[in-house]
Amino acid sequence: MKQASVKRLVGCGLIAAVYVVLSVALAPVSFGGLQFRVSEALTLLPVFSPYAIIGVTLGCFLSNVAGAVMGLTPPLDILFGTAATLLAALCTWALRGIRFRTIPLAAAVPPIVLNAVIIGWEIAFFFLPGTAFWPGFWASALGVGAGQTAACGILGLLLVAALERTGADRLLREL
Repeated sequence: MKQASVKRLVGCGLIAAVYVVLSVALAPVSFGGLQFRVSEALTLLPVFSPYAIIGVTLGCFLSNVAGAVMGLTPPLDILFGTAATLLAALCTWALRGIRFRTIPLAAAVPPIVLNAVIIGWEIAFFFLPGTAFWPGFWASALGVGAGQTAACGILGLLLVAALERTGADRLLREL
């Protein structure tokens, strides 16, 4: 029992660490209103294990703290960005079994849609004047959604396929 707990803790920590390293190393494109956060591809790891939800959420939280400290993102993103990732990871886990020709397409939808809506709302609500809310929301949601589609809908699904093809998914399933 204790060995399983340590294995899960290490697994969550590794996922979080990879998320943070990818976000910070690619900081110019990872933060801001129009972003392509490569680390968001990891939000599909809950397809393999519910413990990946913890790792991805922790990684997002730490990345958003780093972004705020570096002045690349507003401190509000620590709350809203992390909440969007947590909700998306939970939904990804819930949709893990729905596949189209062995590809978990449904699992890629929550990180795209939830981040587009939540971060789009955050940007519009906190940074745009009242009359610009709706145009700003739609513009922000589309921009965030486009980045999420590339990160999750393309890179994330490629990651899942590569892990399954090589058998490395077994390590995550054992968490």
